[in-house]
Amino acid sequence: MARIRIPSTIVILFITVQTGFLLFMYARYSSFMPQPEEKPSQVHILILSSWRSGSSFVGQLFSQHPNVFYLMEPAWHVWVTMSQNSAKVLHMAVRDLVRSVFLCDMSVFDAYMPWKRNLSDLFQWAVSRALCSAPACDSFKRTDITSEMACKTLCGRYPFSKVEEACKTYSHVVIKEVRFFDLKVLYPLLTDPSLNLKIIHLVRDPRAVVKSREQSVKALARDNGIVLSTNGTKVEDSKYKVMQEVCRSHVQIYETATLKPPNFLKDRYLMIRFEDLVRDPLSEISEMYKFADLNLTPRLKSWIFNITHGQGPGKKKEAFKITSRDAVSVSQAWRNVLSFQKVKKIQEVCKGAISMLGYQLVDSEKEQRDLTLDLVLPRQQNQFSWSSFNPKH
Repeated sequence: MARIRIPSTIVILFITVQTGFLLFMYARYSSFMPQPEEKPSQVHILILSSWRSGSSFVGQLFSQHPNVFYLMEPAWHVWVTMSQNSAKVLHMAVRDLVRSVFLCDMSVFDAYMPWKRNLSDLFQWAVSRALCSAPACDSFKRTDITSEMACKTLCGRYPFSKVEEACKTYSHVVIKEVRFFDLKVLYPLLTDPSLNLKIIHLVRDPRAVVKSREQSVKALARDNGIVLSTNGTKVEDSKYKVMQEVCRSHVQIYETATLKPPNFLKDRYLMIRFEDLVRDPLSEISEMYKFADLNLTPRLKSWIFNITHGQGPGKKKEAFKITSRDAVSVSQAWRNVLSFQKVKKIQEVCKGAISMLGYQLVDSEKEQRDLTLDLVLPRQQNQFSWSSFNPKH
């Protein structure tokens, strides 16, 4: 049988052409395949809470970290500028502002502060260590623990442009907000590929919240009006209508995040109770830091111990300040201060939240005053994580 001899050069040429064709087809096919999403370089953390729930304290736990750029309630500017609207109407404006801040785009404040601005025009700017240290202000190092008073004295006259400049130099951007009442409003942020957003949901016993709110009645009156849709009229919440809305929002947020949540919420929601935090600060803070991809430094450990082991529950004039206090006493102060009649009313309007969040109702003044009776129910390990919620608990 005759054999056909093909020159080796032709064979090599054929293989080369075939390989090139296959590489071309693979490249073309790959262009139509979904590419794995690259996470943004920054981590974005939203501390989601309500007024007088210990959120300023939790905010400071992040603010003092050298890797964190922190702002406290930037959406205050939205509510002040548009105070005749309801909280629901303002949700989108608040969400848009929060998104811009997470992306370090501070031009969003032009709509609320159109004048030439300094750092000191930003709400509660001095509680942000990032705005009291380089590059925002040259008076402190990033590793320093800063105080609000010292920062106000030394850094207030720096230009507003320093806010954006500083934000871009941090690995983590953390915002504390009390102006979201529905978790679903945040879905566009959670699905935004330009964000790497995680949510820490901080709650507190509603009875303790009311006790704290009574120290700040005038300061909360405008916000109360927005919550209750009073067209700009200030309201004192003597009938606990605002508390009813706050409790309802905590239930909504918690249920949305734990009962059949969308896949994009997986590993991006963490519930923290204020009472657990003050009883075992380092353990709870370590959990929050792990969730946020942060490490607890020795200097922060020392500061946290000092800030939670002061003397007494704090004074009325310190209602909005982070001072050294006996944190456990703060969390239990309502039991001696509030009348049982008030406690019964609060339990009526917030019964669902009290039960769901793991607090014990009291049936008598004797139970209320008996501090040996623990009203903070033990939680199962990781009870509040995304994947382990059990409605029976």
